[in-house]
Amino acid sequence: MAPCASLLLPVFAILATLPIIQSVPTFFPRPSYGQSLAKQPKASKPKIPYKTHYFPQVLDHFTFQPKSSKIFYQKYLVNSHYWHRGAPIFVYTGNEGDIEWFAANTGFLLDIAPKFRALLVFIEHRFYGESMPFGNKSYKSAETLGYLNSQQALADFALLIRSLKHNLSSEASPVVVFGGSYGGMLAAWFRLKYPHIAIGALASSAPILQFDDITPWSSFYDAVSQDFKEASSNCYEVIKGSWAELEALSAQKEGLAELSRTFRACQDLHSLDSVWEWLWSAFVYTAMVNYPTEANFMMPLPAYPVQAMCKIIDGFPSGASKITRVFAAASLYYNYSRAEKCFKLEHGPDAHGLHGWNWQACTEMVMPMTCSEESMFPTSSFSYKEFAEDCMKTFGVKPRSHWITTEFGGKRIDLVLKRSGGNIIFSNGMQDPWSRGGVLKNISSSVIALVTEKGAHHVDFRSATKDDPEWLKELRRQEVEIIQGWIDQYYPDLKRTNKE
Repeated sequence: MAPCASLLLPVFAILATLPIIQSVPTFFPRPSYGQSLAKQPKASKPKIPYKTHYFPQVLDHFTFQPKSSKIFYQKYLVNSHYWHRGAPIFVYTGNEGDIEWFAANTGFLLDIAPKFRALLVFIEHRFYGESMPFGNKSYKSAETLGYLNSQQALADFALLIRSLKHNLSSEASPVVVFGGSYGGMLAAWFRLKYPHIAIGALASSAPILQFDDITPWSSFYDAVSQDFKEASSNCYEVIKGSWAELEALSAQKEGLAELSRTFRACQDLHSLDSVWEWLWSAFVYTAMVNYPTEANFMMPLPAYPVQAMCKIIDGFPSGASKITRVFAAASLYYNYSRAEKCFKLEHGPDAHGLHGWNWQACTEMVMPMTCSEESMFPTSSFSYKEFAEDCMKTFGVKPRSHWITTEFGGKRIDLVLKRSGGNIIFSNGMQDPWSRGGVLKNISSSVIALVTEKGAHHVDFRSATKDDPEWLKELRRQEVEIIQGWIDQYYPDLKRTNKE
């Protein structure tokens, strides 16, 4: 049996597909926002109030080999509109994609910048966007991709922040790091690894406990399924039953041809795998971004899109096939505007430059996932051995499956961070399936969990709107209050230190 998944994460991809569908393909959810519509061009750069800069970054921070000192140019964005020397610096620790995209979808920082007079900085993650250490050869082989990992990325952030403060003649400015999803994991880890550089971290929807056996392996897909079941038990049952119906149809002589017509494929389908992935992605990502207002993060979607999908499924007459219903529901995700006439189910474009995540998932970001009997997806298991074989076949490397918990910890995190951590906010919404791998309880007076029952994937980082529900306004208010407390404590401490 092929496992349901292993991470993130758009931030979300198929590592390997099966020639014959006997169980679900190996699916890797992440904050991926690749488009599946035909005629989808490379995503246009969003208009954002930031100036673009490039920092001469070191290739390898941890060895002194001749190649280590090679320089590449790391992209970062700056908004200094409200800032003055000595005021706080808010840094977004970039995820697996183009940094403009994350800046455009993190309006929270722009909303709070006036209050704090903060300098806003968004740093692009190495090997994503324009920050390619080896240019267009960066993905050539394991020889180049070997420099893509979370530890190098954190060191990049540290070096850039120190250089920026020096160049601004503002060494005393307090730094707070922010991140969502994988970026949230990086923000939390940055605070733990570099406490002398950042006084605090806001880690939104950061599944830092999704490794090893810390979190039950079925929790992610159980949570996706629960979102749909809460919206409509019939909707849940239709999706759960659609996989067998799809498999039965594909086994027929003209099955793939019929599926090509039903799913309005731009080109004839060659495998059932692509249909499964297309549907799977729609349901998983819709659960992740089940926001209370209209949004255009992964795709343009209405408010509470899970409920909207289930209304579509429930609106069909009783005699309609499950395949027809799930196609119509998934079309909400891929074509909310209803402007497209066909879908590109196979070989879709990587509109936001996310493909480096497959390497990360195959090396250090190993998040085992399975589908239980409670899931609306077919049941499956996870095998470290089979996963390693797939990665060796794809990249020629073996995963270090337990490295993240060795490097950053995770097991018995309450005991560890109670003694060694501080000034971290872990924000999670229980509608987000990644929340199950997050920190959901306060660890100490300064390592705080803010949990909302109706929250979705880093919903708190979205720009405030007039339609935001009260619980979301209150969540952001608490975050601002806690951050204000860190800064209020920092300046008197700094003043006392300077007097000594």
